[in-house]
Amino acid sequence: MSGFELAEFEGRAARLQAGMAAAGLDALLLTCPPDVFYVTGFLTRFWESPARPWFVVLPASGAPIAVIPSIGAELMGKTWLRDIRCWTSPDLRDDGVSLLADTLAEVAPGAGRVGIPMGHETHLRMPLADFARLKACLTSQFVDATDLVRRVREVKSEAEIARIRAICGVADRAFERVGEFAAPGVGLDRVFRDFQVALLQEGADWVPYLAGGAGAGGYRDVISPATPAPLQIGDVLMLDTGAVRDGYFCDFDRNFAIGRADEAGRRAYATLYEATEAGLAAARPGAVAADVFHAMHRVIGQDGAAGRLGHGLGLSLTEWPSLIAQDQTELREGMVLTLEPGLQIAPGRIMVHEENIVLRRGGADLLSRRAPAELPILG
Repeated sequence: MSGFELAEFEGRAARLQAGMAAAGLDALLLTCPPDVFYVTGFLTRFWESPARPWFVVLPASGAPIAVIPSIGAELMGKTWLRDIRCWTSPDLRDDGVSLLADTLAEVAPGAGRVGIPMGHETHLRMPLADFARLKACLTSQFVDATDLVRRVREVKSEAEIARIRAICGVADRAFERVGEFAAPGVGLDRVFRDFQVALLQEGADWVPYLAGGAGAGGYRDVISPATPAPLQIGDVLMLDTGAVRDGYFCDFDRNFAIGRADEAGRRAYATLYEATEAGLAAARPGAVAADVFHAMHRVIGQDGAAGRLGHGLGLSLTEWPSLIAQDQTELREGMVLTLEPGLQIAPGRIMVHEENIVLRRGGADLLSRRAPAELPILG
């Protein structure tokens, strides 16, 4: 079960079921990889194929029920689930809809209430037409369970925190090796490829996310694909990775100057370092997400380059909450967050910085190794 003890999954189900009882829900329907993994331990890269839907139903009591394509029966059978209901998929006439409807009618009969995440940062991951057919087959009510699932998943167990710390350590070691392959004249696309190799060599299972940029004294954005353009003396290189180990993500970046750094770049880096320190001081149980945003924003003095200054982290690259001025999510012990201040150095030139933390009773505990206080220079 992905290295977790049975008690880990039983505790997750129990916490969700306590929330279901408070909300008057008879069942919870989960369809997306992080939610399915969270309650089952079903870890696979087969989710990359959109051809098949996958369903897990959590009843008001007891273990979850898997309603899945038969191709997944063997792997699901290695989890703690014993009620695994399968159909042969893809089925163009009935791709699991009838089987799922029968299961929901069993655990939420009549006008029973079925919760399903419907809010921000959720998606259905089944054909909308099939969902309409499912609703037509049932007298059950579908209600929004976003907050329920979110609040349970926000607080990580010590076993989860250990896995996030482990993948952060993988990325820390890979960042230490950037000087081995990033140098003047080397194409940015080659740097991206070599960095992914370093992440895999250091222990990542896969690297679903890698972003960054490079440019004279700063970069234009942080999401464009890498081009063959060679690194130049005076460029600032940024690499940002969401690598995965045992199903959990890290998400942080590092900046490097190639050959030399100009004064504007040094100042920007120092400002971001100071803003991150302010975020570290503000991130503590009892605060709200907006408090951490404002602490960093006061240092930066401008709107962040990414629209927010951090977010939750775990089974997804980005999770709730968002560190924005409007987010009043209460911060609790055990939450894992990123601190991600960014600023504009000049028109067309930005810099961002990111660290990963876990909230402890006394405040923030770094999961990523703290970046150097001064902009590192390669070469």
